[in-house]
Amino acid sequence: MKTLIASTVLAIAGIAAAPAAQAGEIWRASGFEQPESTLVDAAGKRIIVANIVGNPGEADGNGYLSLLSMDGKVIARRWVDGMDAPKGMAISGSRLYAADITKIRVVDLASGRLVSSIDVPGAVFLNDMTADASGKVYVSDMLADRIYRIDGDKPELFVKDALLASPNGVFADGDRLIVASWGKGIKPDFSTTEPGGLLAVDLKSRKVTPLPGAQEFANLDGVVAIGGDIYATAYMTGALYRYHAGGKPQVVATFKPGSADIGTDGEKILVPLMNEGDVAALKID
Repeated sequence: MKTLIASTVLAIAGIAAAPAAQAGEIWRASGFEQPESTLVDAAGKRIIVANIVGNPGEADGNGYLSLLSMDGKVIARRWVDGMDAPKGMAISGSRLYAADITKIRVVDLASGRLVSSIDVPGAVFLNDMTADASGKVYVSDMLADRIYRIDGDKPELFVKDALLASPNGVFADGDRLIVASWGKGIKPDFSTTEPGGLLAVDLKSRKVTPLPGAQEFANLDGVVAIGGDIYATAYMTGALYRYHAGGKPQVVATFKPGSADIGTDGEKILVPLMNEGDVAALKID
Protein backbone atom coordinates (compact mmCIF):
# COMPACT_ATOMS: atom_id res chain seq x y z
CA MET A 1 0.00 0.00 0.00
CA LYS A 2 2.77 2.47 0.94
CA THR A 3 4.62 1.66 -2.28
CA LEU A 4 1.49 2.34 -4.29
CA ILE A 5 0.87 5.72 -2.72
CA ALA A 6 4.53 6.77 -2.85
CA SER A 7 4.78 5.99 -6.55
CA THR A 8 1.59 7.99 -7.11
CA VAL A 9 3.04 11.07 -5.45
CA LEU A 10 6.21 10.85 -7.56
CA ALA A 11 4.30 10.33 -10.79
CA ILE A 12 1.96 13.26 -10.20
CA ALA A 13 4.79 15.54 -9.10
CA GLY A 14 6.36 14.91 -12.48
CA ILE A 15 3.35 16.30 -14.37
CA ALA A 16 2.63 19.21 -12.04
CA ALA A 17 4.46 21.70 -14.26
CA ALA A 18 1.73 21.70 -16.92
CA PRO A 19 0.35 25.16 -17.85
CA ALA A 20 -2.74 26.36 -15.99
CA ALA A 21 -5.63 28.75 -16.61
CA GLN A 22 -8.06 29.67 -13.85
CA ALA A 23 -11.49 30.64 -15.17
CA GLY A 24 -13.52 32.72 -12.72
CA GLU A 25 -10.86 32.79 -9.99
CA ILE A 26 -11.59 35.50 -7.39
CA TRP A 27 -8.84 34.84 -4.85
CA ARG A 28 -6.07 32.41 -4.07
CA ALA A 29 -4.46 31.55 -0.72
CA SER A 30 -0.95 30.04 -0.65
CA GLY A 31 1.52 28.40 1.72
CA PHE A 32 -0.29 25.13 2.45
CA GLU A 33 1.33 21.69 2.49
CA GLN A 34 -0.41 19.32 0.09
CA PRO A 35 -3.90 20.72 0.71
CA GLU A 36 -6.23 17.85 -0.15
CA SER A 37 -9.62 19.10 0.96
CA THR A 38 -11.59 22.26 1.72
CA LEU A 39 -14.78 22.54 3.76
CA VAL A 40 -16.92 25.56 4.59
CA ASP A 41 -17.94 25.93 8.23
CA ALA A 42 -21.00 28.08 7.53
CA ALA A 43 -21.81 28.75 11.20
CA GLY A 44 -18.25 29.84 11.91
CA LYS A 45 -17.95 31.78 8.62
CA ARG A 46 -14.62 30.17 7.81
CA ILE A 47 -12.97 27.62 5.54
CA ILE A 48 -11.15 24.53 6.83
CA VAL A 49 -8.23 23.13 4.83
CA ALA A 50 -6.75 19.63 5.31
CA ASN A 51 -2.96 19.38 4.80
CA ILE A 52 -1.42 15.93 4.14
CA VAL A 53 2.30 16.89 4.44
CA GLY A 54 4.00 13.80 3.02
CA ASN A 55 2.91 10.36 1.89
CA PRO A 56 -0.94 10.24 1.66
CA GLY A 57 -0.98 6.67 2.99
CA GLU A 58 1.60 6.92 5.79
CA ALA A 59 0.80 7.37 9.50
CA ASP A 60 3.62 9.86 10.08
CA GLY A 61 1.94 12.40 12.38
CA ASN A 62 2.65 15.28 9.98
CA GLY A 63 -0.90 16.19 8.94
CA TYR A 64 -2.86 19.18 10.18
CA LEU A 65 -5.83 21.46 9.51
CA SER A 66 -5.74 25.17 8.65
CA LEU A 67 -8.35 27.93 8.85
CA LEU A 68 -9.14 30.59 6.26
CA SER A 69 -11.59 33.48 6.31
CA MET A 70 -14.30 33.44 3.67
CA ASP A 71 -12.27 35.94 1.61
CA GLY A 72 -9.12 33.81 1.67
CA LYS A 73 -7.16 35.32 4.56
CA VAL A 74 -5.25 32.92 6.82
CA ILE A 75 -6.78 32.76 10.31
CA ALA A 76 -4.68 29.88 11.64
CA ARG A 77 -2.03 28.12 9.60
CA ARG A 78 -1.93 25.16 12.04
CA TRP A 79 -5.35 25.04 13.68
CA VAL A 80 -5.44 21.31 14.52
CA ASP A 81 -2.33 19.11 14.75
CA GLY A 82 -1.96 15.43 15.63
CA MET A 83 -3.12 13.90 12.35
CA ASP A 84 -1.36 11.73 9.77
CA ALA A 85 -2.67 12.47 6.26
CA PRO A 86 -6.09 14.15 6.60
CA LYS A 87 -8.22 14.29 3.48
CA GLY A 88 -12.01 14.80 3.20
CA MET A 89 -14.00 16.44 6.01
CA ALA A 90 -17.60 16.81 7.17
CA ILE A 91 -19.42 18.75 9.90
CA SER A 92 -22.15 17.23 12.04
CA GLY A 93 -23.44 19.29 14.94
CA SER A 94 -20.55 20.71 16.95
CA ARG A 95 -18.02 18.25 15.53
CA LEU A 96 -15.73 18.16 12.53
CA TYR A 97 -14.87 14.75 11.10
CA ALA A 98 -11.74 14.21 8.99
CA ALA A 99 -10.76 11.09 7.05
CA ASP A 100 -7.24 10.00 7.99
CA ILE A 101 -6.12 6.83 6.13
CA THR A 102 -8.00 4.17 8.18
CA LYS A 103 -9.34 6.40 10.98
CA ILE A 104 -11.77 9.24 11.37
CA ARG A 105 -10.46 12.15 13.43
CA VAL A 106 -13.04 14.04 15.47
CA VAL A 107 -12.47 17.72 16.29
CA ASP A 108 -14.48 20.05 18.52
CA LEU A 109 -15.35 22.95 16.21
CA ALA A 110 -15.46 25.57 18.94
CA SER A 111 -12.06 24.86 20.48
CA GLY A 112 -10.19 23.22 17.62
CA ARG A 113 -9.30 20.37 19.95
CA LEU A 114 -8.82 16.85 18.62
CA VAL A 115 -11.19 14.93 20.88
CA SER A 116 -11.13 11.38 19.52
CA SER A 117 -10.25 8.99 16.72
CA ILE A 118 -12.65 6.43 15.29
CA ASP A 119 -11.16 3.24 13.89
CA VAL A 120 -12.95 2.00 10.77
CA PRO A 121 -12.58 -1.82 10.65
CA GLY A 122 -11.55 -3.04 7.20
CA ALA A 123 -10.73 0.43 5.89
CA VAL A 124 -7.90 0.72 3.35
CA PHE A 125 -7.70 4.33 2.14
CA LEU A 126 -10.43 6.62 3.47
CA ASN A 127 -10.87 9.70 1.33
CA ASP A 128 -13.75 12.18 1.09
CA MET A 129 -16.54 12.84 3.61
CA THR A 130 -19.98 14.42 3.73
CA ALA A 131 -22.90 14.74 6.16
CA ASP A 132 -26.59 14.33 5.35
CA ALA A 133 -29.49 16.39 6.71
CA SER A 134 -29.92 14.07 9.70
CA GLY A 135 -26.29 14.51 10.77
CA LYS A 136 -25.06 11.10 9.68
CA VAL A 137 -21.57 11.20 8.18
CA TYR A 138 -20.33 9.24 5.15
CA VAL A 139 -16.78 8.48 4.06
CA SER A 140 -15.48 6.88 0.87
CA ASP A 141 -12.83 4.15 0.84
CA MET A 142 -11.18 4.68 -2.51
CA LEU A 143 -9.18 1.46 -2.68
CA ALA A 144 -11.93 -0.86 -1.43
CA ASP A 145 -15.01 0.26 -3.43
CA ARG A 146 -16.81 1.05 -0.19
CA ILE A 147 -18.64 3.86 1.53
CA TYR A 148 -18.98 3.82 5.32
CA ARG A 149 -21.56 5.63 7.43
CA ILE A 150 -20.84 7.03 10.88
CA ASP A 151 -23.65 7.73 13.30
CA GLY A 152 -22.14 9.46 16.32
CA ASP A 153 -18.97 7.45 16.92
CA LYS A 154 -20.11 4.18 15.36
CA PRO A 155 -18.91 3.29 11.83
CA GLU A 156 -20.78 0.82 9.65
CA LEU A 157 -20.36 -0.38 6.09
CA PHE A 158 -23.00 1.55 4.14
CA VAL A 159 -22.41 0.20 0.64
CA LYS A 160 -19.84 -1.97 -1.14
CA ASP A 161 -20.27 -2.20 -4.89
CA ALA A 162 -17.92 -2.61 -7.85
CA LEU A 163 -20.00 0.06 -9.62
CA LEU A 164 -18.44 2.61 -7.26
CA ALA A 165 -15.17 2.10 -9.20
CA SER A 166 -12.74 3.57 -6.64
CA PRO A 167 -15.06 6.13 -5.03
CA ASN A 168 -13.33 9.36 -4.14
CA GLY A 169 -15.57 12.41 -3.74
CA VAL A 170 -18.89 12.14 -1.91
CA PHE A 171 -21.55 14.81 -1.39
CA ALA A 172 -24.93 14.50 0.35
CA ASP A 173 -27.63 15.93 -1.92
CA GLY A 174 -31.12 15.47 -0.51
CA ASP A 175 -32.03 11.79 -0.45
CA ARG A 176 -28.90 10.65 -2.24
CA LEU A 177 -25.13 10.69 -2.15
CA ILE A 178 -23.37 11.94 -5.24
CA VAL A 179 -20.16 10.00 -5.80
CA ALA A 180 -17.20 10.93 -7.97
CA SER A 181 -15.27 7.80 -8.94
CA TRP A 182 -11.62 7.59 -9.91
CA GLY A 183 -12.12 4.60 -12.20
CA LYS A 184 -11.47 0.88 -12.47
CA GLY A 185 -8.11 -0.88 -12.55
CA ILE A 186 -5.90 1.58 -10.68
CA LYS A 187 -2.26 1.26 -11.74
CA PRO A 188 0.85 2.12 -9.66
CA ASP A 189 0.86 5.68 -11.07
CA PHE A 190 -2.88 5.98 -10.32
CA SER A 191 -3.90 5.97 -13.97
CA THR A 192 -6.70 3.51 -14.63
CA THR A 193 -7.78 0.93 -17.18
CA GLU A 194 -11.18 2.68 -17.25
CA PRO A 195 -11.87 6.30 -16.24
CA GLY A 196 -14.32 7.17 -13.50
CA GLY A 197 -17.59 9.05 -13.60
CA LEU A 198 -20.49 10.35 -11.52
CA LEU A 199 -22.91 8.12 -9.63
CA ALA A 200 -25.73 8.42 -7.10
CA VAL A 201 -26.38 6.24 -4.05
CA ASP A 202 -29.92 6.25 -2.69
CA LEU A 203 -29.76 6.84 1.06
CA LYS A 204 -32.68 4.52 1.77
CA SER A 205 -32.21 1.63 -0.63
CA ARG A 206 -28.40 2.04 -0.94
CA LYS A 207 -28.74 1.36 -4.65
CA VAL A 208 -25.87 2.64 -6.80
CA THR A 209 -26.85 4.28 -10.11
CA PRO A 210 -24.52 5.86 -12.70
CA LEU A 211 -25.67 9.35 -13.69
CA PRO A 212 -26.79 9.45 -17.35
CA GLY A 213 -24.20 10.96 -19.66
CA ALA A 214 -21.55 11.19 -16.93
CA GLN A 215 -20.02 7.73 -17.06
CA GLU A 216 -16.36 6.90 -17.63
CA PHE A 217 -15.04 10.33 -18.61
CA ALA A 218 -12.22 11.20 -16.11
CA ASN A 219 -10.33 10.19 -12.96
CA LEU A 220 -12.55 12.18 -10.60
CA ASP A 221 -11.62 13.45 -7.17
CA GLY A 222 -13.79 16.00 -5.34
CA VAL A 223 -17.49 16.69 -5.92
CA VAL A 224 -20.14 19.20 -4.81
CA ALA A 225 -23.66 20.08 -5.93
CA ILE A 226 -24.87 23.66 -6.34
CA GLY A 227 -28.51 24.04 -7.30
CA GLY A 228 -29.14 21.66 -10.18
CA ASP A 229 -25.48 21.39 -11.18
CA ILE A 230 -22.77 18.98 -10.05
CA TYR A 231 -19.12 20.01 -10.08
CA ALA A 232 -16.22 17.56 -9.94
CA THR A 233 -12.45 17.81 -10.18
CA ALA A 234 -10.20 15.52 -12.22
CA TYR A 235 -6.99 15.30 -10.22
CA MET A 236 -4.71 13.93 -12.95
CA THR A 237 -5.50 16.72 -15.44
CA GLY A 238 -6.57 19.56 -13.12
CA ALA A 239 -9.92 20.03 -14.88
CA LEU A 240 -13.08 21.17 -13.09
CA TYR A 241 -16.23 19.74 -14.68
CA ARG A 242 -19.84 20.85 -14.49
CA TYR A 243 -22.65 18.36 -15.08
CA HIS A 244 -26.38 18.98 -15.38
CA ALA A 245 -28.86 16.10 -15.53
CA GLY A 246 -29.51 15.06 -19.11
CA GLY A 247 -26.33 16.63 -20.45
CA LYS A 248 -22.64 15.85 -20.69
CA PRO A 249 -19.89 16.96 -18.30
CA GLN A 250 -18.27 20.18 -19.47
CA VAL A 251 -14.90 21.64 -18.41
CA VAL A 252 -15.45 25.04 -16.74
CA ALA A 253 -11.93 25.64 -15.34
CA THR A 254 -8.50 24.09 -15.73
CA PHE A 255 -5.69 24.03 -13.18
CA LYS A 256 -2.38 22.23 -13.01
CA PRO A 257 -2.75 18.54 -12.07
CA GLY A 258 -3.58 18.19 -8.38
CA SER A 259 -7.07 19.69 -7.99
CA ALA A 260 -8.60 17.61 -5.19
CA ASP A 261 -11.60 17.52 -2.79
CA ILE A 262 -13.50 20.74 -3.45
CA GLY A 263 -15.79 22.59 -1.05
CA THR A 264 -18.50 25.21 -1.57
CA ASP A 265 -20.48 27.89 0.23
CA GLY A 266 -23.25 27.59 -2.35
CA GLU A 267 -21.85 30.42 -4.46
CA LYS A 268 -18.13 29.79 -4.74
CA ILE A 269 -16.17 26.60 -5.33
CA LEU A 270 -13.04 26.21 -3.22
CA VAL A 271 -10.38 24.18 -5.02
CA PRO A 272 -7.42 22.73 -3.09
CA LEU A 273 -4.39 22.48 -5.35
CA MET A 274 -2.26 19.78 -3.77
CA ASN A 275 0.84 20.14 -5.89
CA GLU A 276 0.96 23.93 -5.67
CA GLY A 277 0.13 24.35 -1.98
CA ASP A 278 -2.74 26.71 -2.84
CA VAL A 279 -6.48 27.05 -2.37
CA ALA A 280 -8.33 28.85 -5.18
CA ALA A 281 -11.85 30.30 -4.95
CA LEU A 282 -13.93 30.29 -8.13
CA LYS A 283 -17.13 32.17 -8.82
CA ILE A 284 -19.34 30.03 -11.04
CA ASP A 285 -21.97 31.74 -13.20
